[in-house]
Amino acid sequence: MKRGRRKADNPATARRILAAAENHFAARGMAGARTDEIAAAAHANKAMLYYYFGNKQHLHRAVLENLFGQLRDVVYAKASADAKPRDQLIGFMNGYFNFLATHPNYPRLVQREAMSATPKFEWIVRDYFRPFHRQLTGVIEKGVAAGEFRKVDAHNTVFTLLGMMVFYFAAAPALSKLAGQDLLSPQALERRRCALLDFVNHGLMRKEMRPR
Repeated sequence: MKRGRRKADNPATARRILAAAENHFAARGMAGARTDEIAAAAHANKAMLYYYFGNKQHLHRAVLENLFGQLRDVVYAKASADAKPRDQLIGFMNGYFNFLATHPNYPRLVQREAMSATPKFEWIVRDYFRPFHRQLTGVIEKGVAAGEFRKVDAHNTVFTLLGMMVFYFAAAPALSKLAGQDLLSPQALERRRCALLDFVNHGLMRKEMRPR
């Protein structure tokens, strides 16, 4: 059972509270979100919120753990042992892109936590970011060693890849005004995916390894 969350007698109610809390925390942060508004949005009452999650701090952590759990299931899963580094990297790019496209609150929630730099951010780094970074760095290092990738700084390359994807989704409302179109529409997202993969192919892959 996740920390800060009680076993639910009515999982549907707990899920509604969790979903409502995710929206409120993403929009207002933990300090600005109000439990009575979260409960109302979930068609529940505050007593049920406290029964399932204990308090607002535990609810906030449950929201983050729920998102990170989904991210790990979709993106962190290791590719088959015989998969080439290039295929592993492209699989990661597609998986992470799809996750961000279907979880628009994730960039805002994580950005709020990272900017606050409070001690509670340490569990996110320890349990999720560090293992993820280590795994992806390893893929790039293997690709360099195998001659599939150019000789690059693997750590900084990971930062570049993550930044290219997360920034787009975090800044989509502002960028949409700049571009004069909805950058989260299915058509715009597919164009963005193609642009990212094209950048990776030409910026990281050795010329002879690029798909024709």
